[in-house]
Amino acid sequence: MKHLVLTLWLLACTTTWAQNSFEATIQESENNEPLYGVSVYIKTLNNGAVTNMQGLVHLKNIPDGTHTIEISYVGFETLRITRNFPLDNKYLNETILLQESHEEMDEIILTSTRSSRTFQDTPSRLEFIAGEELAEKGNMKPGDIRMLLNESTGIQTQQTSATSYNSSIRIQGLDGKYTQLIRDGLPLYSGYSGGLSLMQIAPLDLKQVEVVKGSSSTLYGGGAIAGLVNLISKTPQEERELSFMANATSALGLDLSGFYSEKYGKTGTTVFASYNTATPYDPADIGLTAIPKYDRFTFNPKLFLYLNEETNLNIGFNFVTENRLGGSIDFIKEDRDTGYFERNSTDRFSTQLLGSHSLSSNLSLVVKNSISFFDRKIEIPDFTFAGKQTSSFSEINLTAIEDKTEWVGGINLWTEDFKQYRGNPNQDLSFTNYTFGMFAQNIWDIEENLTLETGLRGDYQSDYGFYILPRFSVMYKPSTQLTLRAGGGLGYKTPTVFTEDVERLQFQNILPIDVDETSAEQSIGFNLDANYKWSITEDLNLSTNILLFYTQINDPLLLTRTSGSSFEFTQPDGAIDTKGIEANLRLSYHDFKLFVGYTLADVNQEYNGEREQYPLVATHRLNNVLMYEKHENFWIGLEGYYYSPQQLNDGATGDAYWILGVMTEKKLGDKFSLFLNFENLLDTRQTRFDTIYTGSIDDPQFRDIYAPVDGFVINGGFKLKL
Repeated sequence: MKHLVLTLWLLACTTTWAQNSFEATIQESENNEPLYGVSVYIKTLNNGAVTNMQGLVHLKNIPDGTHTIEISYVGFETLRITRNFPLDNKYLNETILLQESHEEMDEIILTSTRSSRTFQDTPSRLEFIAGEELAEKGNMKPGDIRMLLNESTGIQTQQTSATSYNSSIRIQGLDGKYTQLIRDGLPLYSGYSGGLSLMQIAPLDLKQVEVVKGSSSTLYGGGAIAGLVNLISKTPQEERELSFMANATSALGLDLSGFYSEKYGKTGTTVFASYNTATPYDPADIGLTAIPKYDRFTFNPKLFLYLNEETNLNIGFNFVTENRLGGSIDFIKEDRDTGYFERNSTDRFSTQLLGSHSLSSNLSLVVKNSISFFDRKIEIPDFTFAGKQTSSFSEINLTAIEDKTEWVGGINLWTEDFKQYRGNPNQDLSFTNYTFGMFAQNIWDIEENLTLETGLRGDYQSDYGFYILPRFSVMYKPSTQLTLRAGGGLGYKTPTVFTEDVERLQFQNILPIDVDETSAEQSIGFNLDANYKWSITEDLNLSTNILLFYTQINDPLLLTRTSGSSFEFTQPDGAIDTKGIEANLRLSYHDFKLFVGYTLADVNQEYNGEREQYPLVATHRLNNVLMYEKHENFWIGLEGYYYSPQQLNDGATGDAYWILGVMTEKKLGDKFSLFLNFENLLDTRQTRFDTIYTGSIDDPQFRDIYAPVDGFVINGGFKLKL
């Protein structure tokens, strides 16, 4: 017995002694500065860690033998080194240099600022969703991009129709009309075509989503008072990509998507196609659809031409067609002749052209053009509205880069033509206008840790005249751990009938805007933020960001009821202002990550000396996500979102509520993965604690939708890469 105990003890000691460690300092090769957050991973052992603020990393419990260590960091070449353990003395506490990768740098260059700089070197405050985070959020709503945006701090997707499921984007509490939604820098979803845009964009072919908060009209013209969202498409890479996604929901929805990308020498292509369908769904059993019946098909091919080292061009088109029917469950399922319904029929077709040419080593020319055609028909009982929108966007800009400065200047032209062909002929909303703009932007590295960005735009709008829009941003880095940014600018928004309020009324009884009696809404906004990174311990890392924001919009355009049954746009003397705080915290400990976001949005409107809270804004909002992730193998996340009470348009106050969810994905090899999500586990629905309509089921008068109406939904499927 003694010999057995002694043998086991010796084996245990041998095993313990066989455990080694790997310590190294990871630096960038150009100036030998330490890199924070570098992933150091031994795949065969499923053992990894990240570097701290000093670039130090420590891997423990490595058995004797030869192992390959993978060192990766966004924007740098992935390095694989082989070490034999126990280590020779020359490999103890070694310093490893990473080389910058131009291909990988493309993935974190935020094009929304019109700069070629990386995220870390941009004075403007930007946020982006990319990589695994984009894939994880895309799993939850593969048919549209609402989930991608709604889970971000300071952004809320506001449902504008109880039965059609339509939604708009609200940034820092401001109405959706003050946010620009663009694709690859092209305004494809403006005006009438913005009505169902969020619901008609699938995320599978997106490389990243960029968000600029605060006045951005200097960058992309009028409309970006609250900010802008830029959807960046994938481009062909040296390695072919062929991926498929299939998703089904407990609400009887189905999403099928496919994406193909490949580069062939001097040419390349991407092709995206998807089919999305749903059946009418009424979890509250009140006789009205929370999710409407719809069928949608999307097709988006692009051709890329790499004519030479200086010149490249890509051209493509996007086609979306959809039929959406919400309202009375009995009317939809039993095909009755009577009952409330809302039918949306849309056809969207747009072209995209992007070309660039290097005139010299530090001077480049970019040309952009898009032409969009949008046809939408909205039907409700006893009323039909329909119109066609034809719009175009063209731009030419030059970029010049010197050692410490970067200039961007250009001209662009927007045209918009809307023709109403169904509706009340005495309330014709048709219009035609154009906007010509000139802009210039400069980024100047004053010192190594101080950068200034300035911009100036001049726009001439054919109906409302000329506008000058200055803008500035400054970035100061007192240390590698702390980054400070401040910025501000002016903005404007020309009057438009395409607002959330009009969507709620399905364009019924809306009077045209009188150009002679209205003027553009004009704004001023500022923001200040600080970002700090801290290695609390060797394994526990913290990243925090705090943003203070303020925006004021003067003479906002309001939709008000006339003495009869019609609605008209008026512009009373007054203003809307939003101010508040966005705070983000990220903690990482081994395979665990915790994200906590808090938004304080104090939004008020003041007209004729009377001040009141702006409707449909949650003053306090919490975003919480706890993730457990095994590298390239498995992850599971628990989400919790809190919304404080909201002021409603009818004078009532909505209830506070929580939304909880669980999301999971399991990879089976390098090409196949399964995902399963439990959305809204508490079955939080507005119909559980409040009403969504008054009147009868056949003639409902809908109230504001401020909470989910679809409740608890399970979705799951698979992703395949070939």
